[in-house]
Amino acid sequence: MFVALFISNYTFGQDKGKRASPPMEATGTVGEANIKVNYSAPSAKGRAIWGELVPYGKIWRAGANEATTFETDKDLSIDGKKLAAGKYSVFLLPNDGEWTFVFNSISDQWGAYQYDEAKDVLRVVATPEKMKEKSELLAYKVADDKLWIMWDDHKAGINLK
Repeated sequence: MFVALFISNYTFGQDKGKRASPPMEATGTVGEANIKVNYSAPSAKGRAIWGELVPYGKIWRAGANEATTFETDKDLSIDGKKLAAGKYSVFLLPNDGEWTFVFNSISDQWGAYQYDEAKDVLRVVATPEKMKEKSELLAYKVADDKLWIMWDDHKAGINLK
C-alpha cells in the first residue's frame, strides 16, 4: 500500500511535459548560412555558476539535459578555423579567464556522459566578459556575426564568418 501511495503521489505530483530547464532555440544568419542552436536552459537560482556549479577545467554540456547542438547549412569560419556544414554537439571547457568552445561530431547525446574528445572537430578559445546585468537563464544568441553564450554574470562569444 505504501508503495502504491508513493507512486501515485510521485506520478501526480509531476508536471508532465514541463522541464526544470526548458528547451530553447537560438537562430540567426551569418552571410548566407542559417545557424540554429538547440539547448536546454538551466536557471541560476542564486547558485554560484562559473567555477562552482560549472567547474573549471571540466567539459560541460553547455546547457542541461541533452547536449547543446549547433547546426549550420553552409560551411563557416569560426575564429579563422573551418567548420563544415552540418550538425554538431557543443561543449564548453571553462577555465578562469578562458573558455573553450568545443564542436563535436556526435550531435545526438545526453549531456557530456558519453563525450569523446577523439570526436571533436573544432575547438575555439574565447575570453569571458563580465555582464552588467545577470542572466537568470542560460542563453545563446547568434548576433553580429558571433555566437554568444550568456549565463549568470558572464558571457563569451566566438566569431562566425
